[in-house]
Order: sequence, then structure tokens, then C-alpha cells
Amino acid sequence: MYNKRFFLLNCDCPLLGILRLHSLYFVEPMHRWSELFIPTLREAPADAEVASHKFLVRAGYVRQLAAGIYSYLFMGQRSFNKIMAIVRHEMDTIGQEFFLPAIHPRELWEASGRWAVMGDNMFRLKDRKGAEFVLGMTHEEVMTDIARKELRSYKQLPQIWYQIQTKFRDEPRPRSGLLRVRQFIMKDSYSFDIDAAGLDVSYKKHYDVYCRIFDRCGLKYMVVEAHSGAMGGSQSHEFMVRTQAGEDQIVSCEKCNYAANMEKATSKLEPVEDLKPEADGKPLLVPTPGQKTIEDVARFLGVSPKNKIKTLALMAIEVDAKTRKTKPRAVTLLLRGDHQMNEAKLSTAVAGRETRPMQEEEIQALFHSPAGYLGPLGLDWAKGLDDTEKPILIVDDALKGRRNLISGANKEDYHVKNITPGETFQPTAYADLRSVTAGEGCPNCGAPLRIDMAVEIGHIFKLGYKYTESMDARVLDRNGKQVMPIMGCYGIGIERILTAIIEQGHDDNGFWLPPQVAPFEIVVVPVNVGDDKLRSTAEDIARRLDSAGFDVLLDDRDERPGVKFKDADLVGIPFRVTVGKKVTEGTIEVVQRSTREMHDASISAITDYFEKLLRPAH
Repeated sequence: MYNKRFFLLNCDCPLLGILRLHSLYFVEPMHRWSELFIPTLREAPADAEVASHKFLVRAGYVRQLAAGIYSYLFMGQRSFNKIMAIVRHEMDTIGQEFFLPAIHPRELWEASGRWAVMGDNMFRLKDRKGAEFVLGMTHEEVMTDIARKELRSYKQLPQIWYQIQTKFRDEPRPRSGLLRVRQFIMKDSYSFDIDAAGLDVSYKKHYDVYCRIFDRCGLKYMVVEAHSGAMGGSQSHEFMVRTQAGEDQIVSCEKCNYAANMEKATSKLEPVEDLKPEADGKPLLVPTPGQKTIEDVARFLGVSPKNKIKTLALMAIEVDAKTRKTKPRAVTLLLRGDHQMNEAKLSTAVAGRETRPMQEEEIQALFHSPAGYLGPLGLDWAKGLDDTEKPILIVDDALKGRRNLISGANKEDYHVKNITPGETFQPTAYADLRSVTAGEGCPNCGAPLRIDMAVEIGHIFKLGYKYTESMDARVLDRNGKQVMPIMGCYGIGIERILTAIIEQGHDDNGFWLPPQVAPFEIVVVPVNVGDDKLRSTAEDIARRLDSAGFDVLLDDRDERPGVKFKDADLVGIPFRVTVGKKVTEGTIEVVQRSTREMHDASISAITDYFEKLLRPAH
């Protein structure tokens, strides 16, 4: 990132007819720490739990205005501008930049069906005339509205439109600094293609561009299969950074490079020996007095929890898109006794409907039994999800093909043996409902899987026809027939890039950023500004580096060396030039923040030193 700015003008003055200004050359003044606002702190905020939150505040990059709402100060904004410049440079190779409104009319979100689906996650407001609006948390609706009004023919496709803009989400539990906030910056892009083959090309372009962006930002990241969530659509990948500060879990195989978000991950289960049928093989009622939990019943009957069925009773909340009135619908899930249900997979199985646990009176009304003894027998289950008159029964894929299982009998103090899905009862549907656990077999190669915490920095989706269909976007194909364009959606969290970099590169004294995203590449530190020789040498070095195009900060404060060194360690600048007693030998000391390696460098050749270090390709 060069400090120099060039403006080329070709200006004719109609009055004078003689003035033609061909160019103006501006140079930013050298940055002096004493003249800048860099409010470093010795202590982290009491509520800061993760390293990036602690250090972004301590280094003077950000300040909190309210829960989940932050002001970006001078140092933080310089880093964000550099990150956005990288994102913009790479996105310009495949797309066109837009800038869209943050305030959207209710009608757009109703047209897509998301006005009701987003619920309290979306900020809503009214204007003085009573018209309802939302603060945009994403821009599928706005982009599709432009497409349906402007695109008429296949000849105008494909299109890739992107923007870098502020988004809003009414996050119920803001925490971890910039990782979970209510206002954030996102690069969001949208592709429109004539068919699925075209979408494949647009998707691959984004995949490759994202890799280039994150490579240039100096991140160590993984690309994992992901769940599409509220965006809808089919194929989806997340770009994830392993860190304990993350709130997502990624499942990966080190042998074959399989990787997926916990919400999408599958595994290869070890075979389980089924129980032998008892009596005539028909459902057999057995007393289990006072035994309610999976573990208690398994122990009481002398079987493994793997031979038991876990029954989860829920209510799905169906919303009328026009009236916004809600209507509960009973949904029962069956899983293997030792498995845990995955919320995202459940959401997929019930087509995005919100769910909640059944209340005691609802359980009694459906099962005629108290909780702890519930099972699938004796109920008339829906034949499909569109059968709205009957309760839904969804069985986890891990139970498919299993025989002679044990479930609750829908009778207090009783369970039932010889239960076989598909024979003893008929499910509404089978689905992958369970969360993978570490050590289970990779679905591709069978090797043990590992699970890590991670931060999501980017996400790409194949949306399909979800928005073009609901919002009636049409173009003419080659045969003159009206067809719906197929869409993709692609997001990058700008703040998350910076926080992930800090999580990957910090110690007790601060953090370090790659030169390409650091607010400054080099900080020049004279150990004593009262010494004319040290001060003038430091200023000369800083000026020469600045003129050569490096981002340089001169720490000209009248402070003790230890204070300056601590601040330099804290604020993330990758290289420190220490101007001290060795100047009499024509030498200064260069410290690389990430490794703490120290090297002597010639003052006269300092520009060449950093040219080789930071601009090797040039």
C-alpha cells in the first residue's frame, strides 16, 4: 500500500481557455505517533474473553459504543481499509461493484418470504408515514429486485454484482468483540446465471477469488462443506480459521482432507450388533419403573444405549406470511440412544421452520404419557411434510436398517422391545439429524475425524431459484421462453478477517499483522528523542522509507524506550526499527514482531533492506 496518491486531470476551462492541468501529485505527510490518536491501554476490558477483543481495545483499534456496536478508530480503520482494498481488487477480477441502500421496504422481504422467517434477528422500523422498513442484514432481495427490473435476456447473463457495505443483525447475545456484533461490514456478492452449469462457473470463480483474498491477508484457513441456513439453497462452503475463540465447530480428516462444518458433517459409524427378537418378535411391553433416561433404561435392561431409541418431542412453529400469526405443529424425532440432535440439521429436515420443545400438556395430548416414556407406537403419523393434519415423525438415518430396538411405550413406567423402523411403525421421513463426534470414521476414507473450534470468515452458497422464483424474476432464454435466472450468494466478513488474523498471531504482549493488512508496515523508534543525533537519524530513516512507498510510523514521543517498545509490540506493526547507540556505527536494529528476531541493518541501505524483505517480487 503506497502513501503516494496520483490524480490525472484533463481539465478545460471554458472561461480562460488556457488552463490545462495534466496532473497533481500529492504525498501524505509522514505519520508521527505524537500527532496521532492511538489510545493504548495496559489492561483489557473486564468483559473481554478472547485475544482479539482484548488486543483490539488495548491497541486502540476500536472502542465499544453499545453492546455489539463498535467505533473503529484510526489504527483499526487503516487495517480495515487495507483488507477492503484486497477484497475489492480481487472481486473486481470477476464482478462489478455496487453500493446498495441499508434501509429496505418491508414489501421486498415479504416477496421473498423472509419478512416472517427472520423474526427478531432483523431490525425493523417505521418512517413518519407509518411505512415499515428493515435494516439490511443481507441483500438478496435488493439485488433480485434490480435483476427482475433490468435483466430481460440470456444475453445479459451471467452477472456478478458485489458491494462492501454495513449490515445489521439484532444479535441476542453480542460477545467476543467483533466476532458477534449487531453492526458489521460485509462484502456480499450475488451471481445470476441462465442455468446450473453457469452457476457452477460463478461459484468456482468465487471459490478461487476467496482463496486468493485469504492468502493475501496471510490467513491459515480451511474450506469446509457447510449448511446454507437462512439463505437457503443447495451447495455451500465456509472458509474457516481454527481458533479456540471460534463459536463454530469444524469436523475434518487429516488423511483425506475431508472437512465440514458440524452442521453439515457426516461420519461412518461402526457397525452395531442388533438385539435378538424376543418372544414372537412383535412389540413386547416391558416394565421399567422409575427409569426415564436413556442411560437408566439401558442399565436396567442390560443393553447398550446404541440399542435404544431416543425420542425428542418438539413443536414446529409455522408462520402465515401475510398475517404473521403462528401455528404450532407436533414434530417428533427419533435418534440412536447415544447420539445428539444437531439443530441445523433439524432445521433442514423441517424446511427451516422454528422449533421448540413440547410443553408437558402438549406431550400428554399427543402421547397420552409423561415425558421419559415416549415412543413412536400407537400414533397416526403424517405420510409427508405436506400432510398438515397429522404429527410429523422424522427418524435419523443412523436408525435406518436397525432392528429390535427399544423405545418408550407411551405408558408410564414401561418401554417396548422389538421395535424396527419401517416395519413396526412408518416414519414421515428419514433425515440426517445427529451431530458427529470426534473419533468417528471419515465418510470418505474411514480414518478418525477430529473436531476443532473455528471462526467463519467467508461463506458461499448456491441459492438456486429461491429468490428469482419468489420475487418473479424472469429472462428470455435462447428459445424465447421466459425462465428464472439461477442465483448464488457469497459473503466475507471484513472484521472477521482482522480478528482471525489476531487470534492466529498474538502473545502476552500484543499481536502482529501481516504487512499487507497492518495499519503501518514499519515503526521507527528512536530510543531518546532528546538526543539530536538519534532523533534526526530516525526522522531521516522514516522519511526515506516513506518516500520509497512503505507505510511508516515514526514514534517521536518523549517516552522511555520500554514504553515505546511495549506499545510497538501491542499495536500489531510487523517490523520495528530501533534507532539507538549503534547509529555511531551506521547501524540500526530491525525487529520482526512475529518471531522477535533481531537483525542489524545499515542505515544507508535501509530502503534496500525493506525492499528485499517486503517487496521481493518487485
